[in-house]
Parts: sequence; structure tokens; C-alpha cells
Amino acid sequence: MLVDATKRSLETTLFGVTHPSPIILAPIGVQGIFHGDGELAPASAAGKLGIPFVMSSASSRSIEEVATANGNGHRWYQLYWPRTNDVTLSILNRAKENGFTALIVTLDTMTIGWRPHDLERAYMPFGHGVGIQVGRSDPVFMARYGREPVHERPDFPYDYEEKDRLFLAGDEKTREAVFFGTEWLKECNSGLYRDWEDLKFLRKNWQGTLVLKGIQSVLDAEKALEYDVDGIIISNHGGRQVDGAIPSIYALDNIMKSVKVREAQASGKLTVLFDSGIRTGPDVLKALALGAQAVLLGRPWVYGLIVGGEPGVEQVIRHTLADLDTTLGLAGYKSLGDVQGKRDAAITKLDFVP
Repeated sequence: MLVDATKRSLETTLFGVTHPSPIILAPIGVQGIFHGDGELAPASAAGKLGIPFVMSSASSRSIEEVATANGNGHRWYQLYWPRTNDVTLSILNRAKENGFTALIVTLDTMTIGWRPHDLERAYMPFGHGVGIQVGRSDPVFMARYGREPVHERPDFPYDYEEKDRLFLAGDEKTREAVFFGTEWLKECNSGLYRDWEDLKFLRKNWQGTLVLKGIQSVLDAEKALEYDVDGIIISNHGGRQVDGAIPSIYALDNIMKSVKVREAQASGKLTVLFDSGIRTGPDVLKALALGAQAVLLGRPWVYGLIVGGEPGVEQVIRHTLADLDTTLGLAGYKSLGDVQGKRDAAITKLDFVP
């Protein structure tokens, strides 16, 4: 207390670029089921506010459309690693040509997890051709079927029962969407599990920042240092992939106790980002205190998108930034550098015993 924190700064430097805050919009798939503008709304909102936007491989808009909506903003591309090298290279080239500066490689979704609620309803938008627009707009992927790439916008609202009805009725457009949805799933969630040596292919063919998403253990965090990656995202995929996975904040706590990781971070060799569970400003501050350099915000801005489109996303971002800024001052800090990595000096872990 009694710290003159009247003037505060949320500035954060990541991979040599200074950003106005430590918040990044996390990759969220199939946004076309949430709002008619799909990924274009958050891409635009992020660009206006100077917040990095991470585009999902499972987007309902093409790489080119998202880049246009993001304007001069900072944009990264999240890769669900395709089964074949030719499609992988095509996507990497498109991302690079459209101003995506970082490649976020998701490690925990080589196949889709066991999701009972989706299974009970046979709910799979991909199967109806929604969330496969990166594939439908890819020249290499579409050439396999003798087709030209298309930049399409799926119907909104998405009604999976109506799609099923149209498919069974033989509707040609729906049947085509189902065909390409199935083929794209075979390509990007094929069940082909990659190993560490496979990273060399991505490193060779991607000249920008390379980040691994889905790290949860100290062993994997330290292993990443051997493979020339620029950063890691400690994440459990928002709890959607493995039932019973540990909270990512626990993983962050464990990983940042590693001397190897801390030394790599201090030297600038490794950037540590945090994902899964961020809802408020205090959440952000806790992650930074444990050692993260920035956080990925997911579900809250999706709720804003559902309710209010692009203005809704902007409002959620502004609220989160205001909450973070207020909390920073009330905790007695002037800048994020005062709290980042300070652990016990900034936060206390409470162990409740029943």
C-alpha cells in the first residue's frame, strides 16, 4: 500500500513487439455459429484496440477475409496440423502472405476429444461444412477434388437439425458441404499424432514466430527448448479435450518452477503465454505473477460476440482491460513489470482442506 500508482501502464512486449496490454484474443473455432459476422467481428475489434488476434484453423471465414477485417492489427494463425505436407505448406504460405506473424501449433487436438454433450446430439458443425472455410478456400486442398477454392459464408443461424433434414432429403448444396466437411476433418483432425521431430518441418517452412499451444507439464516445457520454438502456451484447451485434466493455472505454477524455463525466459529465448480460465482482470494478474508474459482470453469475448457482435467483443475487451488496470493499481503496482514473475511477493496460494 501507499504506492503512487496514479499513472499505470499495461504495456507488454512479446516477440520483440510492444503491445498496449498483455491480452491476446484466443483462437476460437466455428464462430459462424455464434454470430452472422463470424470471425470478422473479433478480428476487426482486436485490430481497432491493438490486441493480437489468433485465427483458428476451424474458422468459418477464410484466411484472406480475416486478414482484411483485422486491417493493420497484429494477427497470429493457430494451426490444427494437417495430415499432408502439401496442404500444410499451402496454409503456411497463405498465412504469411496475409500478414500473420506467428504460427500457433496446437498439440492437444490431433483428434477431437470425447465430448458427451456433442455426441448425445450428434452435434458436429464441421460435418455440415461449418468451420471448414480455411479448407474450402485452400487451392491445394480443393484441387484434389477438381474444384476451385471458394470464399463462402455459412448460413446463420446454424440449425443442425435442419441441415440433417436437408441432407436426408438429398439437397445438393448440403450434401456437398457434408462431403467437404468430412474430407477436411480427415485432413486436420485425422488422428495422426505428431512427435517432436516433426516440428523441424514447421520450423524449416515457417520463418516467423513459432509457438506451441497445449503444454501442461514441466517435461514438455523443457523439451520445447531443444526444438527452436519461440514460445509456449500453457493450456488445457479450455477443458474441452481431456476430462480430468489439471487446471492450467496449476500447470503454469509447476512449469515456472523450472530453472531451465525461467532462464530461457529471462534470456529472451522463450516466451511463456497462458490460456484457459481467464475471465477477469485479477485472473490476468495472477497468471502474470506466476510467470506468464501474456494471457489468451477466450469465452468472455465470445459471449460478447453472441450478444452484440463486434461492439460486444470490443466492450468485453475494454471491460477486461479496465478491470486489469484497476486491480493493478489497487494491488500497489505501477506496471506489469512490477508483478510479472514475482510469485509469492504478489500472490498467495490458498490450499483449502475440507
